[in-house]
Amino acid sequence: MTVTAFRHRPDPDQVARVTATAAELLEVLWGRASTAPASASQLRVLFVLEHQEGINLRTLADSLASTPPSTSRLCDRLQAAGFVERVVSPADRRELRLRLSGRGRAFLADLRERREAELRAVLAGMPAGKRVALLEGLDAFCDAAAARAHDGIPDSGSRTA
Repeated sequence: MTVTAFRHRPDPDQVARVTATAAELLEVLWGRASTAPASASQLRVLFVLEHQEGINLRTLADSLASTPPSTSRLCDRLQAAGFVERVVSPADRRELRLRLSGRGRAFLADLRERREAELRAVLAGMPAGKRVALLEGLDAFCDAAAARAHDGIPDSGSRTA
């Protein structure tokens, strides 16, 4: 297969390998940018709560492919750090809902800024045309990944924890 053929008709396996390599390199860059007082698992919790404000523990556990006890311990640590709040559901006082605190939101904003600074340094070394192509591809990737990420996540009001 020629390079031209690869560029015009990339095989999903080839693109997956290159994307995986890029993701691994992002992990390295983001590790350098991190002064995070949160583990990778805790960051996943914060990201889910940012996009699904007020979900219950069982729904969070399902979205993380984890168990409620493990997820509860993660949330305990995040609550102790001041990043997560547990509030009583207005629909059922026996149910607790999870949400990011102001400190949790500020932490994510600061983390993103540090990560973006690392990315800007890399992107500055790329030709402008390649940055445009990357942006277009990543936009389509994000749309497809977001659709897949939200598949199978139950409605936050459908189960209790």
